[in-house]
Amino acid sequence: MTDIETIVAIVKAMSPSADPSSDDNSHWPIGGNMMIRTVTHIVTGKIVKVTSSEIVVTDAAWIADTGRYAGAVASGDFGEVEPYPEGQQVIVGRGALIDATVIPKLPRVQK
Repeated sequence: MTDIETIVAIVKAMSPSADPSSDDNSHWPIGGNMMIRTVTHIVTGKIVKVTSSEIVVTDAAWIADTGRYAGAVASGDFGEVEPYPEGQQVIVGRGALIDATVIPKLPRVQK
């Protein structure tokens, strides 16, 4: 294998698949209420689609302040909530993810 072929093989191995059907997305529950923490903020929403590079949610909200974190995750009640318009799709890049978890309900009221 030449140096170029080696580099190409490494890049392919490190790159996300161009075919989302080849990814195992079984841990992303379609229709599930999720809290998604990214490198810059937190988004809550109902998952409607997952691709190799994005997660699409509706009934979303930007969470400016969780309040006590453990309580917020357990209850779905957050300290400061900025909801997106009803039904609007929000796309979250998977490259920015830190973690995500199912929450019991989605915050929809601004506070």
